[in-house]
Amino acid sequence: MNTYTFKDGSQKDLLNCSGTVPVKYQGNSYNIPIFLWILDSHPFTPPICFLKPTANMGISVGKHVDARGRIYLPYLQNWSHPQSVIIGLLKEMSAKFEEELPLFSLSSSDAARQSELLSYIAKITEGEDNIQSKGEGKKNDGGFNKVTVIGAGDLGLACALAISAKGVADRVVVLDCSEGTMKGAAMDLEIFALPNVEISRDFSASAGSKLVVLTVNSLGNAQSYLDVVQSNVELFRGIIPSVAHYSQQSVLLVASQPVEIMTYVSWKMSGFPKSRVIGIGCNLDSARFQYIIANLLKAQIRGKDNWIIGEQGENKVAAWSASNSVTSHQDEDIANQNAQHLLANRAMEVLKGRGQKSWSVGLSIADLADSILNDKRKVHSISTMLKGCYNINSEVFLSVPCVLGISGVTEVIKLLDKGTVAQELQSTAASIHDLQQQLKL
Repeated sequence: MNTYTFKDGSQKDLLNCSGTVPVKYQGNSYNIPIFLWILDSHPFTPPICFLKPTANMGISVGKHVDARGRIYLPYLQNWSHPQSVIIGLLKEMSAKFEEELPLFSLSSSDAARQSELLSYIAKITEGEDNIQSKGEGKKNDGGFNKVTVIGAGDLGLACALAISAKGVADRVVVLDCSEGTMKGAAMDLEIFALPNVEISRDFSASAGSKLVVLTVNSLGNAQSYLDVVQSNVELFRGIIPSVAHYSQQSVLLVASQPVEIMTYVSWKMSGFPKSRVIGIGCNLDSARFQYIIANLLKAQIRGKDNWIIGEQGENKVAAWSASNSVTSHQDEDIANQNAQHLLANRAMEVLKGRGQKSWSVGLSIADLADSILNDKRKVHSISTMLKGCYNINSEVFLSVPCVLGISGVTEVIKLLDKGTVAQELQSTAASIHDLQQQLKL
């Protein structure tokens, strides 16, 4: 066991194997010294591989080896359990090194000049790299805001780009959970690197995140809705424990579908307190709802006190928080309950034509990230645990207005017309709870 230092400065004790790979090159036999770092997510993720040159060896930089001695091979890039194994990796390593020898012999004077470089390489491969690049001085204090986005599909990349553009995170890590080679936009993000955005397939890259956004969904061939949800549960079973292990103080923000149930699954599997596991819920719909009322229907609102709550999708309902006061553009007094319902119904009709495209959801998630990472204590309609609220006695997550900060939900905002609201939420909660009871957690 040795300590390995990752790109973001985080450290982890990992199994470290060292030895030699036999290589035949131009009629001669060589033993190439290497390190293999075995991640705790192995065998689902490949080892990290380095050369281990002696003082009289120089590194021959090529398509499979960089200047630090890090080894890159198609076998590593295409790693897929259970087909990929260490023995297969070593066989390909031997074959590729026979095409292009990774080390060469140094003269005595070259060897002397090489010693300083070797000590640097040793620090990297043995996890002692204390070198910090400019602008990374915040890594070890509470001010470094790191976000991990799980999933490199359209939604995952939209989240990463929106969070990066909003400037609320010092580093954004995108974890690509897809099988086989990196595809599509994920590959483009790897090619056209963005400042402070990193794409990885190793869960350890998420270490120390303050916010983890889950965007993955299973693409299996499930027949029923229950089968679809269960396949997502199985997907999360391989993700949530690792995320919780590497970022124990993070807030989990779930965007995977169905968001209410997958937020519940994340809470159960992570062991986190309920305040630090939330779903995106009706945040996007609420923001649109408020905009429609204020800008399209020309109603003047004191504070953003009108919300979309409940379950994301067709079962969502409009509600008003306790401090609401509404007057029309013609200064008519429509602050009574009937007028509120009329205004809400008109706004809901407009809202129906708005879909939830990846980029729209990404912008909404970036807004949530801003409130969490900067501890803004701003109110959002997000999925939170409602057991004990509105006479709901089951463990379900539904969207209601909540105050968000660095520790997640700090307060649930009271709503007007509790009777009708409670009935709507109770009915939705019962339906969701019934489905949760059928899942194999």
